[in-house]
Amino acid sequence: MTIETFSNEQLADPDGEPPEPTLRVLIANEQTTLEVRESQLLAAVQAVFRESPYHSGTVSIAVVDDSTIHEINRQYLQHDYPTDVLSFVLEDREPYLEGELVVSADTASRSASEFDWPAESELLLYVIHGALHLVGYRDKQPEENAEMRSAEASILRELSVTMPTRQTRWTFDTAFQAPTGEASPS
Repeated sequence: MTIETFSNEQLADPDGEPPEPTLRVLIANEQTTLEVRESQLLAAVQAVFRESPYHSGTVSIAVVDDSTIHEINRQYLQHDYPTDVLSFVLEDREPYLEGELVVSADTASRSASEFDWPAESELLLYVIHGALHLVGYRDKQPEENAEMRSAEASILRELSVTMPTRQTRWTFDTAFQAPTGEASPS
């Protein structure tokens, strides 16, 4: 099933002002093993765009199984293995960005138990990570990785996600603080 959601459903205000920039997010759920919360995925992409130089765009998110992401990874990146998320920038004309995210529900389900949190949260992290790549974040160098992880943690907090009890992904202590009103994980 594909849904279309806009961050601003009003195309023009009644006074004839031009429409505000919109972010169009298309979600295709091509797997059946994991519940997908479309509203949460939309909120994650919106949060990433809000902190970026992009004010409008289209992002498609395909939630797939490991065999599908493995094939895409092999076809486009020549990597012969399944992965958690793939990001593809299709058009970059700042302030407009068009991109695709492919996330693996199978990998999210498998990895969630390793970090003691729900598979839906793991999948959400993949969407955030991929969207951050779309808007220009990199994670190959240690300082880039720290910036990426800090941005992920900030967005997860903004979305009031209950943080995992094992924070091995976030090795610096200031990145992961619980949302207001929630106890910090130990």
